This record gives sequence, structure tokens and C-alpha cells, in this order.
Amino acid sequence: MKTTLEILRNAKGAAGRLATLDTAAKNAALLKMADDLETHAAEILQANAVDLENAKNRLSEVMLDRLRLNVQRIHGMAQGIRKVAALPDPVGKILEETTLPNGLILTKKRVPLGVVGIIYESRPNVTSDAGALCFKSGNVCVLRGGRDAFQSSFAIVSVLRESLSSLGLDPDFIQIVEDVSRQSATEMMTAVGYLDVLIPRGGAGLIRACVENARVPCIQTGTGICHIYVDERADFAKALTIIENAKTSRPSVCNAAEVCLVHERIAKEFLPLLKERLTNREQPVELRLDEKAATMVEGKLATEQDFDTEFLDYILAVKVVSSLEEGIAHIGQHSTKHSDCIVSEDGAACERFALCVDSAAVYINASTRFTDGEEFGKGCEIGISTQKLHARGPMGLEELCSYKYIVKGNGQVR
Repeated sequence: MKTTLEILRNAKGAAGRLATLDTAAKNAALLKMADDLETHAAEILQANAVDLENAKNRLSEVMLDRLRLNVQRIHGMAQGIRKVAALPDPVGKILEETTLPNGLILTKKRVPLGVVGIIYESRPNVTSDAGALCFKSGNVCVLRGGRDAFQSSFAIVSVLRESLSSLGLDPDFIQIVEDVSRQSATEMMTAVGYLDVLIPRGGAGLIRACVENARVPCIQTGTGICHIYVDERADFAKALTIIENAKTSRPSVCNAAEVCLVHERIAKEFLPLLKERLTNREQPVELRLDEKAATMVEGKLATEQDFDTEFLDYILAVKVVSSLEEGIAHIGQHSTKHSDCIVSEDGAACERFALCVDSAAVYINASTRFTDGEEFGKGCEIGISTQKLHARGPMGLEELCSYKYIVKGNGQVR
């Protein structure tokens, strides 16, 4: 087993070779990776079965669903890689070109970040998404998956590395840390001189640990306490459909709704409809109600902590607010700046919400579940950045690049 330091050294050594690889070679390798994932689906599923067996008494069914692979999901992973191959190559794109009065020609050109480290939890599809996006954007990636998904992730990376080798390319362009102890995570957080950026993708605890302890640049991603505010001029049918989709289509992901805010002028009429919609279904949603909401429908009384919790489960916190401004203020205090939504037929209220809610994605009359790299036309994403520097929202190829200035002169001195 290679040590984490050995892997980081190999990654640094491979970065220069990948940064100069041409688009045709990268696309050919990506298509090979996609085909090979499907060809080796049986081996990947066998590894995934081991992970599922090891995790079945420790993870909830919702979290097991995040971990579970099948032929359809592996096909989806392969399709995601093919979509990345079809996207324009961001590397080398000229962003600006200017000639200064002294004759110097300044060219601002997009370049890879270099070596990208990704620490993530029990979602094996992140492995192929991150590998493909980093490779296409000219970045060597060092993947450090969670213990629960290690066998699945290792099998996927083995296929991707073999695809590279079969084309005569360096397999160290895509690497996985084999040590899943906390020590390896710490080594990545402190890998100054080896990692150019670290991207944690997972729950609040993982992201907090990286932000607090990382000595390398770190991009916060993932945690989603997503709100849906139902305005006094909302279309009830539209609101119910949006909330049900945002909460129940896949509750274990970061763009699922966790909190519903309802204007008090419609709450007595709307909340019984919401309760009926979300509880009279095969997998009912538990409503956790603030004091006002609890006087209008039956349900569990919410605690203050419920409005600061990413449930990742069939649970929805519900609060009655007196106005649009109170709704905006609540979101400002409790949101993780991921995705927040207003449902309203009042154009002015929608514009006010969009202006004042400081989140990476702000929705007007649409489910928060669309905050996703594939849905945004990026093929897939390496994470949803909830910060403002240097990337925000779904991070695709362009967000995995920086830029540099190339200054061309003819003997000028200052």
C-alpha cells in the first residue's frame, strides 16, 4: 500500500504532464474510461456489495441508498464522463488580450489549478465525476473517499487508471488514497507544496474539519440547509409539487429541501394540504413544526436545532413567518448559502427574494433539486461551492481552472 505522502509526491510529479496534454488525447481517454466502467460493471458491483454489507448495520437506509450502485447507476456514471468529454476544453482559452501603451501584449489565459485533492464520504459516483472533471480540466486528482465506500471507489479508480495505462498515459493522473484513517485526511489538509486546492464534499462535520484545519487552500462545498418559502401569493398546487419534489425525490443529497417557511396569511389553509401531501405517501415525511405551525396541524414540535440541521432524511422543519422580510431574514440566519427557493405569483416579491437571499442558487417557482452540475449543463460537478472565492455553485470544468498572464514584449524595461 502506498503511503499518502508517496501518492501526493507522484501527483505533483504528474501535474506538468497532464497540464500540457492536448484536448484530443484527453477526450479519447475519457471515452475509454466510460466504456471501461460499463465493461467492468460486474467487478465494481462486487466491490460495492462488500461496502453495503459492511455498512448495513451502521448507516440508515437513506444513506445506504447513497452508497448503493447498480447497473443503471454505473451507466449514469459512464454517461457523465461522456458528457464531460463532449464539453469544450477550458485549458488554454484566452480570456482577455490587451496591448499596453508601452507595447507589452498581455494575454490572460485559463490554466489548470494543478493538483486537486478531494475528500468525500459514501458516494461512489463522486469518484468517477471528480476523476473525469479533473482530468479534462488538466488537473491531477488525489481522491480520498470515506471508509464506507472505499472498496467501490478503489474499484472505480482501478478501472480509470487502467484506461489511462492502456492508452500510454500516466495512471498517476488519477489517484486514490488507500489509507482511510483520519491521519490521511490530516495529511491532505496539511499537504503544502503538494496540493494546490482541497475540496471537501460531504456533511457539515467533514467540511468544518477541513476549513478549520487545512493549511492548503480549501473550497467549502456540499452542506445544504435548503429553504422553500411559500409566499402569501403562492399557487398552492405549484408549491405542493415543488416541496414534495425538493424533499422526497432524493432526500439524502445536498440540494434537498430541509426547511419550509409559510406566510402566516395562508398558513391555516396551506399547512393541512402540505401535511396531507407529505404524510399520505409510501414514505411519509415527518413534519417538525414551530409553535405557530403546531396550532394549525398536528406534528412533532420543532426545536431550535431543527432549523439548523441538514436532515438528509424524510424530515422537514416547518415555520410560519409574518412576512417576506421575515422569511428572508430567517434564511439569512440559518441557510448554508446553497440553494433557497420562493414560491410566489408576485413578481416584485420574487425579485426581492432573489436580490436579498445570498445563496449560490436562488430559485423562483422551481425545485431546489436542480442545483447539480449535469442539470446546469456542466456534465457533472465536483461539488457545490457555498462560498464566493473563487467558485460558487456547481463546480465544473471552468471552476477547476485558474488563469495566468502571459506578457510578451520586445525589450521593454521599467
